[in-house]
Amino acid sequence: MRFNVFKNTVLLFVLVLISCASKTKDNLAETNQILAKTKTKTNPPPFNPIIVGANQTKSYLSLLKGKRVGIVANQTSVIFKNVISPSNTVSGQSYSHLVDSLISEKVNVTKVFAPEHGFRGQADAGEVVKDGIDTKTGLPIVSLYGKNKKPSAEQLQDIDVIIFDIQDVGARFYTYISSLHYVMEACAEQNKLLLVLDRPNPNGHYIDGPILEMEHSSFVGMHPVPIVHGLTIGEYATMINGEKWLKNGIQCNLKVITMTHYNRQMTYDLPIKPSPNLPNAQAINLYPSLCLFEGTNISAGRGTDLQFQIYGSPFLPKSSYVFTPIANDGAKYPKYENKVCNGYNLSQAKPLNGLNLNYLIAAYKTTTNQSEFFIKNGFFTKLAGTNKLQQQIEAGWDEDKIKATWTSGLNSFKIKRQPYVLYN
Repeated sequence: MRFNVFKNTVLLFVLVLISCASKTKDNLAETNQILAKTKTKTNPPPFNPIIVGANQTKSYLSLLKGKRVGIVANQTSVIFKNVISPSNTVSGQSYSHLVDSLISEKVNVTKVFAPEHGFRGQADAGEVVKDGIDTKTGLPIVSLYGKNKKPSAEQLQDIDVIIFDIQDVGARFYTYISSLHYVMEACAEQNKLLLVLDRPNPNGHYIDGPILEMEHSSFVGMHPVPIVHGLTIGEYATMINGEKWLKNGIQCNLKVITMTHYNRQMTYDLPIKPSPNLPNAQAINLYPSLCLFEGTNISAGRGTDLQFQIYGSPFLPKSSYVFTPIANDGAKYPKYENKVCNGYNLSQAKPLNGLNLNYLIAAYKTTTNQSEFFIKNGFFTKLAGTNKLQQQIEAGWDEDKIKATWTSGLNSFKIKRQPYVLYN
């Protein structure tokens, strides 16, 4: 009798355990389902849009009160009126030009200085930009491209403060940083305050290329930095000052109006073309690599609607992609005008995270006009910042072997630039 009671008790206990385990399993499954649903419905972290230096008016309007102000500007010098989307794509965004905005704030703007491509950004690369009058504001426009690359003492006589606000693309041969150098030098010599309104570097996510050798310095490369330096224009200004690259080591009275919510790994599509032949993000990404073709007999697409997204020439082998450059707003006299070019279309290529030399190497190897590949005026050396790159390509070096020779210089540059970095 006792055995039966014990047996029944044990049986009941086992059944309870099984039932509990089953319920626990069911509950666990249900909990996991709930968690899975919760995970998929979790809201993303709040998005913090980039606020460019020009939009930080509270940081600089007080510095302009009662001052006579000159502005170095072009079509990219704008104040945005609405929030940038989470992808930092700013197409369709409304904005007002900095000059118009400051005038509306009763700032005493006395003149505008225009870099390469002009105040409205319509001149060809290398085209002489003339002095003139802005038809909208009536302000005098002084060219900083051509013979007058540096503001003179006379041109700064009626100015107390200069604002520099131009969208850069992070390549050494993009001449806006050369204009920055000369403006800083003039301000240092004439004891003028310079405000640099910072903007994102769309190629700020990497550093690459040979360091410029100073014997090859020119307006398309003035400083001992790699082709892609990874700095915003505000950071670059602080490096010019800190490294005493201005004439006689003088330093400029400089204030950088920094951005908020910016870091180098962000994707940032420019709302306005920084120059006529950089129409979109793909062109800007490819520009540091394809601009080297400007020193060769290869077209980089000027005179088409795919500038710096294609390359080719009549001397390359026949291919599935051909194009014919014609005169247009960005190129009045394009290379190989009205001639069929055999080439390659990179408009859908994956974005680059470093310089690509393979385009250049392959073009040199396959051209039927190899002896004329590098332009004889030495422009390729000025773009490269060294005569070694041409020699290496002519000697048949591959990309890895060439880039290995840059390692020491790049490592030294990364250490040297660190004190001037303002963003992560």
